[in-house]
Amino acid sequence: MRTSSNPAFRNLPTGSAASGSYAGFNQPQGGVPGYGPPQAPAGSADRPMTVDDVVMKTGAALGVTLVVGIITAIWAQGQAAADAMGPILGAMIGGMLVGLVLSLIIIFKQIANAPMTLAYSAAEGVFLGAITGVFELMFPGIALQAVLGTAAVFVVMLVVYKTGAVKVTPKLTKWIIGALGGVAILMLLNLVLGLFGVNMGIRDASSPLAYIFSIVCIGIAAFSFLLDFDMADKAIREGVPAKFAWYVAFGLMTTLVWLYLEILRLLSYLQSD
Repeated sequence: MRTSSNPAFRNLPTGSAASGSYAGFNQPQGGVPGYGPPQAPAGSADRPMTVDDVVMKTGAALGVTLVVGIITAIWAQGQAAADAMGPILGAMIGGMLVGLVLSLIIIFKQIANAPMTLAYSAAEGVFLGAITGVFELMFPGIALQAVLGTAAVFVVMLVVYKTGAVKVTPKLTKWIIGALGGVAILMLLNLVLGLFGVNMGIRDASSPLAYIFSIVCIGIAAFSFLLDFDMADKAIREGVPAKFAWYVAFGLMTTLVWLYLEILRLLSYLQSD
């Protein structure tokens, strides 16, 4: 399999089904168009993964994040209105740390099941909801704009992938991974220097660099979807077991979370002018 910028997709196992037996996101092969030949019985634990599996599991994970996020955001707005920022900060840090720990466990142990993926989604819902609640209080309407923006980018990149407008080549893959690594280094450097009072300007709303950096991050996150789709597509065609649809859903969620945060941040810059 081709390397992905998303660590969740780098070591997906290959199932026993022959490569090409099940259609991927954009390669129908016999049977029902877009879904491949007749599938194995639904109760078969080792049947190959299908597009439906990926869509349903990703939808479930996203649904959990949205529900938990909305509830947390409403709670955070109430806390912020009462000037009680302590609990909100605790929810942010708690959600972030729990999500980080769960993601590392899922990635390194390649855990592909509903409890872990949905638990990660719930933790990210708390993290994103707490942040969104505060931003929504400061900039009314920003949450809906960020959600719609994230959805729009996801749909556009899915269409781009399915139509083949941009081919996922080894060169493109290396470029995206390199760009992602560069952004990660800048973020880490900015965090470390910030502890010593040094402001690089990449996260400062008053600096043009902040706008440029957020736009670059959004662009990299968007192109990362192409690699995610390609890896999921190959996993389907190579007969990866159906249970790994939860692993694919987790991988897609990590990119969605990053994209949403960057769009939310950019919108806050624009509205703070």
